[in-house]
Amino acid sequence: MAWLLVIVAGILETGFAVCLKLSHGFTRLWPTVAFASFALGSFGLLTLALKRLDVGPAYAVWTGIGAAGTAIYGMIFLGDLVSTLKIVSISFVIIGVVGLQLSGSAH
Repeated sequence: MAWLLVIVAGILETGFAVCLKLSHGFTRLWPTVAFASFALGSFGLLTLALKRLDVGPAYAVWTGIGAAGTAIYGMIFLGDLVSTLKIVSISFVIIGVVGLQLSGSAH
């Protein structure tokens, strides 16, 4: 259950990163409200998960989902540059996160 919280928190991290961009420096109301909601939810769920998980692997999974998710979202929906190097790099982030997870959390 704790890992599910981390995964959802990572997805919410993607949401707050995208909304941060869409807020244009907190000058647009609804993207700013969405940013705050996603951020609060993301940090809240991560905090709950860390009661049962080791911080290193949990944080890596959270940030990995957020980083990869944000990059993928940007390429698909925001017109960010798509390149082979970017896709390979996102793959390395995901591989690294999976490797940390598999390296062993006894909880």
